[in-house]
Amino acid sequence: LEGHNGSVYSVAFSADGQRLASGAGDRTVKIWDPASGQCFQTLEGHNGSVYSVAFSPDGQRLASGAVDDTVKIWDPASGQCLQTLEGHNGSVYSVAFSADGQRLASGAGDDTVKIWDPASGQCLQTLEGHRGSVSSVAFSADGQRLASGAVDRTVKIWDPASGQCLQTLEGHNGSVYSVAFSPDGQRLASGAVDDTVKIWDPASGQCLQTLEGHNGSVYSVAFSADGQRLASGAGDDTVKIWDPASGQCLQTLEGHRGSVSSVAFSADGQRLASGAVDRTVKIWDPASGQCLQTLEGHTGSVSSVAFSPDGQRFASGVVDDTVKIWDPASGQCLQTLEGHRGSVSSVAFSPDGQRFASGAGDRTIKIWDPASGQCLQTLEGHRGWVYSVAFSADGQRFASGAGDDTVKIWDPASGQCLQTLEGHRGSVSSVAFSPDGQRFASGAGDRTVKIWDPASGQCLQTLEGHRGSVSSVAFSPDGQRFASGAGDRTIKIWDPASGQCLQTLEGHTGSVSSVAFSPDGQRLASGAVDDTVKIWDPASGQCLQTLEGHNGSVSSVAFSADGQRLASGAVDCTVKIWDPASGQCLQT
Repeated sequence: LEGHNGSVYSVAFSADGQRLASGAGDRTVKIWDPASGQCFQTLEGHNGSVYSVAFSPDGQRLASGAVDDTVKIWDPASGQCLQTLEGHNGSVYSVAFSADGQRLASGAGDDTVKIWDPASGQCLQTLEGHRGSVSSVAFSADGQRLASGAVDRTVKIWDPASGQCLQTLEGHNGSVYSVAFSPDGQRLASGAVDDTVKIWDPASGQCLQTLEGHNGSVYSVAFSADGQRLASGAGDDTVKIWDPASGQCLQTLEGHRGSVSSVAFSADGQRLASGAVDRTVKIWDPASGQCLQTLEGHTGSVSSVAFSPDGQRFASGVVDDTVKIWDPASGQCLQTLEGHRGSVSSVAFSPDGQRFASGAGDRTIKIWDPASGQCLQTLEGHRGWVYSVAFSADGQRFASGAGDDTVKIWDPASGQCLQTLEGHRGSVSSVAFSPDGQRFASGAGDRTVKIWDPASGQCLQTLEGHRGSVSSVAFSPDGQRFASGAGDRTIKIWDPASGQCLQTLEGHTGSVSSVAFSPDGQRLASGAVDDTVKIWDPASGQCLQTLEGHNGSVSSVAFSADGQRLASGAVDCTVKIWDPASGQCLQT
């Protein structure tokens, strides 16, 4: 799918997969039919790179934010620009639709948040009050509330329907880094530079509690799956567990000797893991706040942590060349997986949690039994840093992409290297299995995409044609199509079964940074640095639309849930909403 004249910054599929939107540096948004590859519309109007794009849940609208300080609303079906939402005097950094798609929120560098009606393009409200760039916006699950966090140290709660600022949550004395709604939307948490976490009632705007105790910036906040606990990690080397309903600090988890950079709950919410720069991982009981174990022994910062699907095992990979497998219930370090001679960059559990894979800078991959800690196999053969690892959906195959320009397919159960997929002449930066696990795609710096049979390791096709490094690969929801975006400013649509290049989507005049299929797979969107977004029909390869108007690289594109709208965000500070079918720019 060609046509873009700039890097694609954002791509997004509609919920039904019928449309794909791409926002790019060529200042345009393109609407594509991912099934045929046809570009329905080139949504023009943005005068700067599009940074962000988002579809409404029903897919009837597409929003795009860009550097030109505008948001555009498009009808992804027709490509019509319904509205150019003007008023922002700074780059639009974030756009988000409410759960029902009736409202669109945008946060920008002009210190404001705007609430729009994506159907009419009417700016319902310009939410003013922030005295600094709005860094994040989030709707509650039911879409009844909108929260925004900014560098002015405040959080604001808005009614997206009326645009009314229900509350300006003050109290933070530093930039707000993170905001998160509880799963049920009854609580809102915010973490900031002032070392505090605040718990709010998004309905009333009441600050239930100012969670104090941290003596360092709060970098991360996370709710447990049931919303009964809130965890915060901070620069004071501690983790705190809170009751978001009462605001009570249940426990201050101390022991870390360095800033806590990440916190994560197990799937069942019974355990909380925290990784810090002190090279340790801690396992906590979020209900009691008890530190079950301080997992020490790492001699390097924890770079990756992951729970097994059932939450019975916890793995951590670090720059000290080791991987540790823990029992999150007891905190016992079941195994210190040694053998890597380079930083562990990637760790992944198989879907059933029976196997664990780690890829590292020592050019090897290790397959482990997370229950026993046994290293089943040291997968050797890569002659370069292993950048990416991925399990097939059924967990029967494991793929790895590395700096030696190869992809390897492994049997995670036996550790057997089924195939060394050679042919790439550049580092493999991206690997992806088809939904059914029958095909495997790899994109690399040699400007090619390869389609493999993960069962036999056979290279079905070497998809050539790209004249630049392949930066992104994505399968359609049904696995019948495969899209690749590259530095040569083109997008290619492939048949992963035959390896046939169905279409070379041309038109972008800048590197394609992002590609995404609509939920139904009927459309493909691409975003590029040429400031445009293109909409394609992946089946025919036809460029349905070249969405122009952005005045900056398009960094993100996203389809609405029903695929009827496409949103693109760009560096021109605007968001555009397009009709992917017609290519019309519904709104800027």
